[in-house]
Amino acid sequence: MDTKLKSVKPPLAIFDDMANIGAANTGAINIYDQQDYTLALAYLKSYQGSRGTFNSYRREIEKLLQWSWHVANKTLKDLRREDIESFMHFTLNPPKTWIGIKKAARFITKDGLRVPNPEWRPFVTTLSKSLHRQGKKAEIKDFELSTGAVKESFAILSSFYNYLLQEEYAFMNPVALIRQKSKFVRRSQGQAKIRRLSDLQWQYIIKTATELAEQEPDKHERSLFIFSALYSMYLRISELAASERWVPMMKHFYKDHDQNWWFTTVSKGNKERHIAVSNSMLNALKRWRAYLGLTALPSPADSTPMLPKIKGKGPITSTTYIRELVQYCFDQTMKALHKDGFTEEAESLIEATVHWLRHTGISDDVKHRPREHVRDDAGHSSSAITDKYINIELRERHQSAKNKKISD
Repeated sequence: MDTKLKSVKPPLAIFDDMANIGAANTGAINIYDQQDYTLALAYLKSYQGSRGTFNSYRREIEKLLQWSWHVANKTLKDLRREDIESFMHFTLNPPKTWIGIKKAARFITKDGLRVPNPEWRPFVTTLSKSLHRQGKKAEIKDFELSTGAVKESFAILSSFYNYLLQEEYAFMNPVALIRQKSKFVRRSQGQAKIRRLSDLQWQYIIKTATELAEQEPDKHERSLFIFSALYSMYLRISELAASERWVPMMKHFYKDHDQNWWFTTVSKGNKERHIAVSNSMLNALKRWRAYLGLTALPSPADSTPMLPKIKGKGPITSTTYIRELVQYCFDQTMKALHKDGFTEEAESLIEATVHWLRHTGISDDVKHRPREHVRDDAGHSSSAITDKYINIELRERHQSAKNKKISD
């Protein structure tokens, strides 16, 4: 890194959250070029229908603007291929002043106005769950940009420049001109590992969730239903919690003319998908509805939230709350595994996240269901993505090497 950049003053955030974007006092934002800002703002607003997509695009476009304005001293239309390459090198090793050790809100309310939060940083050092449990503190020196983050940055910025071309603001797409994007990405042999639960871990988790539901139904009948839905219907956590995009209701479970049950959700990219509901999932739904005091199965007019709040009316909107419920069950499962002597399985569960439940459900089903069916229920854009979950080949590969001898 250029030694001059080590003390680069950290930039202020440019774009607020989805609900408040564009509402901030622009006088409080350090805008280098008004046209850059206006076009980027309009582009981001077009993604307000999907929180996850909006957040990803805001993150990458904001970093490019901050680098372009405060480091390169150029506007977006002036950037060339070599500038984008310099930017990518910069993101791989940003100045320490640009890195935070905890997430902070981009904007705060001060005297009734939305203003940039001086505690926010464009980059954040994250720790794995296991290191966090061991008491390790996040340090700036540990910052590392993942391979997936680099690839996502290229894709988003290329899409953004295509928009600038359509608006006749830029005259080329400098991102698309980079022929060797691989030099910014660490290479790995074979396919990326799918993070999933083992068969034993999943059996212990669902057993633990069931026991918790029987002991504390007011809290954990909800947990049991959440585990069932994430695993059986391959749901993402954002598809369980209500948002501006979608409010999951009981009526989204519906029966077709062949008496088969389906569940409708709106997923990434604001795409509606219909998921086949298994008999086991239907039983889980009946149990959940019985606890809520509802009929066994919903009617087309049932507007009850799929996950109502414990206190008050309306649906659960916090994904953090759902994560906490899941994590509590993970913690109790780890204790049960340790107690029964499965130490290795317990220790590896430390890294598990909510998303592992979706991965596990897909990985288990792709062994015996047609991959096209799993693909459509999971909402994958192609069968190639679903193929990543087929781990039979890896198991056979290991089995063939298991008894290899070093000497007779």
